[in-house]
Amino acid sequence: MPKYKLTYFDIDGGRAEPLRIAFHTAGINFEDKRISFPEFGEMRSDTRFNSVPVLDIDGAQITQSNAISRYVGKMGGLYPADDLQALYCDEVLDALEDISHYIVQTFGLQGEELKLAREKLVDGWLSIYLRGLDKLLTRGGGKYFADNQLTVADLKVFVQTRSLCAGNLDYVPTDIVQRMAPSLVEHQKRISADPRVVAYYATRS
Repeated sequence: MPKYKLTYFDIDGGRAEPLRIAFHTAGINFEDKRISFPEFGEMRSDTRFNSVPVLDIDGAQITQSNAISRYVGKMGGLYPADDLQALYCDEVLDALEDISHYIVQTFGLQGEELKLAREKLVDGWLSIYLRGLDKLLTRGGGKYFADNQLTVADLKVFVQTRSLCAGNLDYVPTDIVQRMAPSLVEHQKRISADPRVVAYYATRS
């Protein structure tokens, strides 16, 4: 069995959180290496694209969170075998990467500049993508995004909506998901109640 080490910031969220949940759900042992932001600054130039998460497989460095999601998902029954359902899953994963890109652009801003940037985000791309994800959930049957079961797409959306509803982004209203895509609130509750997800967070308490 390969040895896996997943490196990311010491936060319960972000791009690596769905990967952590997927590893745990799949029953695959891995080293959950959590780093501080100063530590990332020191190691950044050693990563392939100056970014994390990074997955080491027997010492070989793998990047790109969606690629890692698919890899772990395939091993753990969290990625569809059917080509069309896999396409549905991929569409969701990539949409979440798009919106994460826009959100990250506001990091590092302060004061009025941050407020204006986040308000623009709320009125623009964030609302657009939430409404789009709402439609994709409907297409999937209303409970899951693909394959009529839990996939890595559900985990990635769950982490994002959980963060938004928790108010982790200043100047982004905590009710934005409820207003733009109420079905995603129900989806978040459904995924958070999944025994496999509950078991993961039990390890964090």
